[in-house]
Order: sequence, then C-alpha cells, then structure tokens
Amino acid sequence: MVTTPIEETVTRMASIDGLELSVEVRHPSGTPTLLFAHGFGQTRGAWRGASAALAEQGYRCVSFDARGHGESSWLPGGEYHMEQFVGDLRLLAHAELRKPILVGASMGGLLGLMLAGEIDPQAFRALVLVDITPRWETAGVERILAFMQAHPDGFASYAEAAEEIARYLPHRAGRKSEDQLRPLLREGSDGRLRWHWDPALLGGQLIHESERYQPRLMAAAAKVRVPLLLLSGGRSDVVSRDTVDEFLKLVPHAEHVELPRATHMVAGDANDAFTREIARFVGELSRTDRSDALTA
Repeated sequence: MVTTPIEETVTRMASIDGLELSVEVRHPSGTPTLLFAHGFGQTRGAWRGASAALAEQGYRCVSFDARGHGESSWLPGGEYHMEQFVGDLRLLAHAELRKPILVGASMGGLLGLMLAGEIDPQAFRALVLVDITPRWETAGVERILAFMQAHPDGFASYAEAAEEIARYLPHRAGRKSEDQLRPLLREGSDGRLRWHWDPALLGGQLIHESERYQPRLMAAAAKVRVPLLLLSGGRSDVVSRDTVDEFLKLVPHAEHVELPRATHMVAGDANDAFTREIARFVGELSRTDRSDALTA
C-alpha cells in the first residue's frame, strides 16, 4: 500500500483535429496504468473516488474529459460522431509508455470495444467494461437522455440542480453539495447554471443513430482477444441478463461480475466494491505477466 501523498496533475492534450482534451493523472510513477473513459454526459470526475483509491494502491490512473464534456473543448459546429471519440481514446492510449488497461463506462466502454476489436487490437493490455454491452436496453438509455434534455434553460441555483439529481437518483442517500456540483455545471452569461457538456451532443448522429452502431460493436466485441472484465449493476436498466448473456457468447473468455446494489452508475453506487474488483482483476493480470516472463 502506498503511504506517501499521491501526486495529481491536470494537463491539456491536443487531439488529431486540434481540440484540447483535459487529462488528469494520479500517481504518475505508478504501474500499471489504468485509463478511465467516462460515459456520455459525464466527466472525468465520475472516476474521482475510484482513481483516488486505486492510485493509493500503486496504480497510475489517467482520466480525461471526452470532447464536448467537462473542461475539454467543444467541437465547432457540433458535428460529433463516434470515430472522433475513438480517435481521442486511441491517442491517449498510445501516449502511455506501457499499454494501459482501459476502464470504460457506458460510452467509454463502447469506444474501447471498437478500438480493441476493430481498429487497434494493440491499444490496451486489457479491458474493464462498466455496465455496457454492444447491445443495450433502449428504455434505460432513453431515461438517461430524458434527464439530460429536461432542463435546456438550466437552473437558477445549485440547490435546484441538486433537487433534480436527487429525483433522478432516488436510491442515493443525501444530496450533492454546491462544492460537489460546481465541476458539473457552467454558469452562462445569463447567470443560469447549465450542465458541463455541449448541448449539440444531443442533436447529432452520435445519439440519434447510436443503435445503428450495434452490429458493428458486436462484430468488434467478437474479435477482442485481450483479457476482459464486465462489471454490471444488478439494478441497471441499461444492461440486462439477456444482453450480458449475448455478450458472453460473443466474448467467451470474458469474466462477468455483477454488483447487485448498483444501477448503471456503478462507480458512484458501489465504489468500494467496484475498486476491489478492478484491483483483483489487474492483480491477476500482473501475476500472469510475471508467470509468462519466467517461462519465456
């Protein structure tokens, strides 16, 4: 267990089309590297608890805001599509000295599948998919999008935003404080508080044509050869027993662990169990690597 303070840095990285991505690194000298990719409408802040805990265990933890999210740049014109996000993830993966282990939630996991199974099989040492499969439950995704679309004019106060989040996540105890909400909201020139993502994300092909990607994602999943852990929430409405079973047939070497008390927001609902499973999985990878080196 690391006992010294964990160094944390935030930098900007230019994407291949010139957009700047906000990248956070915890425990820069740690090993192996965990590269965290958040879900649609989230930011790297979704990983704060997990990356802090795992950095303390000795891992280098890299998280970033996807384009159009958080502190990363917004795309002029708002024409977002999946290949841009995959390209950004590939850039971040190859920026590491050693192949990272991807921890991808929802959209982040789908990007990892496409990269590892179709575009660049050498990008990652392993994959951890967080409550996502190549085919998902439409009703669950529609609930997420309805929340994102509900307040186009924003909120008059942090308390109003906290109330809306509490309605969306009724299983969570307590409400978010102003300090917790400040990274999630931007204050406009009109004084209203709006979510941290580009509204154009909701109007483009990334969302309205997302289901057409499912056959491509399923084909990519079937070609993944690196170790893979699927962590699902037992109370998720985005993945189901059917979609998990279908995925495990596509990727028979994958391991599946269900966290029974978690919804789609696995890391936020069950962070201790979530980080335990990642540490276990990565530890087993490390032991396999050492064994392979000894017998080579």
